[in-house]
Amino acid sequence: MIPHIKTSLPGPKAKAIIDRDGIVVSPSYTRGYPLVIERGSGATVEDVDGNVFLDCTAGIAVNATGHAHPEVVRAITEQAQRFLHMSGTDFYYEVQVRLAEELAAVVPIEGGVRSFFGNSGTEAIEACIKLSRYATGRANLIAFLGAFHGRTMGSLALTASKTVQRRGFGPLGSGVYHAPYPDCYRCPLGLESRNCAAECLDYIEQQLFVHLVSPDEVAAIVIEPIQGEGGYVVAPDQFLQRLRELTKTHGILLVADEVQSGMGRTGKMFAIEHTGVRPDAIAIAKGIASGMPLGIAAARADLMMMWPPGAHASTFGGNAVSCAAALATLKLLKETLVTNAAEVGGHLMKGLNGLAATHPLLGDVRGRGLMIGVELVRDRRTKERAPAERDAVVAAAFKRGLLVLGAGRNAIRFSPPLVLSREQADTAVRIFDEALTEVERTFST
Repeated sequence: MIPHIKTSLPGPKAKAIIDRDGIVVSPSYTRGYPLVIERGSGATVEDVDGNVFLDCTAGIAVNATGHAHPEVVRAITEQAQRFLHMSGTDFYYEVQVRLAEELAAVVPIEGGVRSFFGNSGTEAIEACIKLSRYATGRANLIAFLGAFHGRTMGSLALTASKTVQRRGFGPLGSGVYHAPYPDCYRCPLGLESRNCAAECLDYIEQQLFVHLVSPDEVAAIVIEPIQGEGGYVVAPDQFLQRLRELTKTHGILLVADEVQSGMGRTGKMFAIEHTGVRPDAIAIAKGIASGMPLGIAAARADLMMMWPPGAHASTFGGNAVSCAAALATLKLLKETLVTNAAEVGGHLMKGLNGLAATHPLLGDVRGRGLMIGVELVRDRRTKERAPAERDAVVAAAFKRGLLVLGAGRNAIRFSPPLVLSREQADTAVRIFDEALTEVERTFST
């Protein structure tokens, strides 16, 4: 379906709801444009005024199986008719056990896998932090500049994406150190070398470990294989492989934050599988349950066995309805959607790369599968960032019926449902082309 816009945006019904929202809802949310959704199906959504959009956001990479997939809806309905809640913290129910069994079969961790269930990505990270400290007896953590790991106080200490996310909330958790993330498009160390990944790793060994924290006091290194909020930056395979070696040398746990990159989005179940690296723990959320709240810390069984009953728990974590949705999601991912993400993602990447010849704003197109970032620049030689142009392109795409979101300081992310078809990918490229053209004309005058 090609999106169509019948009225100026926002329409009258949408405007009325947005006005009500402005009176009673926290202003801390970031709303990029005035979309008020009424319903969704597959990779398209309809707003309250009847406008149809092609969704390349998937609710921030959440709706892996698309909007209202009938098999997911069926699983939710059937479980809801049995029972809604019985707290896996104090009781047992099979649907949670089945999900843990399914995860143990697909999570790329050696030596058996156990899962802790929470409600969100930030809770999955909190569980990984607590488990890492408990299992190692060490207090310190290393994360990366540009990282986003959540907004609760422990995960916020790891987050280093935007100052607005941290400003006013200090003091944050202590014992967290940040290293440069290997961005091969714009080296964070300001170097021209093509060995940026090696030099970022050297920073940990030759700067952090020498001047700030002894490696034998580091519990874990936490990393996104592909930075999400940081701009959809892909860590080179060699960097992750050498990082794994470094952690093993010093007895440090490696935690992969796959909250945004996991569950088939990159054309493999987890992004880190592209590198052959097996971490000690993986944080999972977003796409795991197709929109139902669920966050999971999956870790080596021997680590998970180290903390006793009562050490960590969650009343709502692993809710039965969410677990049922996750089981249906995993089934669909394994059957067709991981493969579709790889194939259609490659097609979409090719189409976006093809726009570079006619659009000077395009500085870099990167990603894996259906996790693609487009970085906009004012000058390809100097790589001057174009944040205002980025925001204008997002708005122009919205007015034409394409939903995309910003990432980092000047990138646009394409993270559609994994049901996206090649034809829909072509529509996304066409609309994005038109939006770029409009913005380039506007900013050139």
